[in-house]
Amino acid sequence: MNLGTVTYAAQDGIARAVLNRPEQMNAISPDLLEDLDRVCAAVEGDATIRVLTLTASGRAFCAGADLKAVKELSPDRVKWSGFMRRWHGVFDRIEALPVPVIAGVHGLALAGGLELVLVADLVIADEAARIGDQHANFGLVAGGGGSQRLPRLIGARRAKELMLLGGWLSAAEAMSWGLVNRVAPSGTLEAAVQEMAVSLAAKSAAAGRTVKLLVNRACNDELERGLEMERHVVAEHMRSADAVEGLRAFAEKRKPVFHAV
Repeated sequence: MNLGTVTYAAQDGIARAVLNRPEQMNAISPDLLEDLDRVCAAVEGDATIRVLTLTASGRAFCAGADLKAVKELSPDRVKWSGFMRRWHGVFDRIEALPVPVIAGVHGLALAGGLELVLVADLVIADEAARIGDQHANFGLVAGGGGSQRLPRLIGARRAKELMLLGGWLSAAEAMSWGLVNRVAPSGTLEAAVQEMAVSLAAKSAAAGRTVKLLVNRACNDELERGLEMERHVVAEHMRSADAVEGLRAFAEKRKPVFHAV
């Protein structure tokens, strides 16, 4: 399998995908989405796989959307809609994989990185990891499924706090909020993910598929309709003056200046 932004290997029933854009802090680009889609196809097509682990190289799990792609695509309604539809399609596919997906999070999981965490079934975070949704700090709005999946997972009030204030959670706070399942001491994340993967791989694959299907159905009622609304509303917002100013400020590493409507 020819992958440029992700590494992939499978052995003993465990598939391992590693985000591999360390210089870009594993930011989500069109190429990364294509590679994740290929990973999904590989998992779906291999009946011996019992679990997929999703981790990342470098100093961050995922810093969100690739700014270069966002700046290029967001001004064009058709291109932006295509990008976000592809994003949603790939994340939906990860969430719907027939095997459990374990995300191992270190460093930062920011914005789109948080949204990637949300489509995993189980999450282990390094104790030094920080997880957040900082869209609001730059006049932006989560568009990769976060507005719909986050409140379903942690409740409306906490989701609004995270999304409106644009703050961070420590790994311990993320666990207390229900965003992650376990926190691993620094330096032990890889071993903790492996231990959980081995445990899952030893369980009944048929039972695991059934549990995942039923729990997802219970939590995601009408999710598809909500995600469709998110794609439409965020596409409109990306052409607003605040979004344009926020992206410019982010690129220039300064605080954005928003004007009253």
